[in-house]
Amino acid sequence: MPKVPEGYVRVRAHLRRKPGPKSAKGLSVWAVAGLCAVVWLWGQVFGFGDDSTAQRPAPKPAASTAPAGGE
Repeated sequence: MPKVPEGYVRVRAHLRRKPGPKSAKGLSVWAVAGLCAVVWLWGQVFGFGDDSTAQRPAPKPAASTAPAGGE
């Protein structure tokens, strides 16, 4: 029986690579797309906490060309 190479293990009649240490996987493309969709929907529904009445400037009266007497 031949010697099993380093990093492999004999399983029944064939060799199998030993699992290495788990690497930290990043987020998948679908997970990133889902997070973006959640943030976008949150902004559409709740508006990120913006108070629209506090941010609107006070309306300024426009200059008129009509005479002041109304005649």
